[in-house]
Amino acid sequence: MENFRDFIFNKCVDFSIRITKLHTYLTKEKHEMVISKQILRSGTSIGANLAEAQYGISRKDFHSKCYISLKETAETMYWLVVLYRSGLLNEDEYESLNKDAEELKRLFMSITKNTKEIIREKEDGEIEKGE
Repeated sequence: MENFRDFIFNKCVDFSIRITKLHTYLTKEKHEMVISKQILRSGTSIGANLAEAQYGISRKDFHSKCYISLKETAETMYWLVVLYRSGLLNEDEYESLNKDAEELKRLFMSITKNTKEIIREKEDGEIEKGE
């Protein structure tokens, strides 16, 4: 059975592959160069920041990188809306990609919330001990 670390990593890799294919489609078929580059950067950096987070030097470092992944997911979702509203993505393409992005957003929201609570509890414990 796949553990959570592998699960989210694989979700990010799969999403990055989809975004890379979207970039290729947009540049070759639609001749769109500006937004395609933006969504390529934000969409692939989600997983890259997760990979960095998994080797963070502290919980705060892990939290920070995961929060960046969350923000990159939000940016990617913005570009998906722009592509859809401008007619460069049809409704099915948009809905499919947005569904995957929404899932990543929920996962990263949960991770950042839980990690922040752990950090806060640790800091509160250190304050109570007088450290």
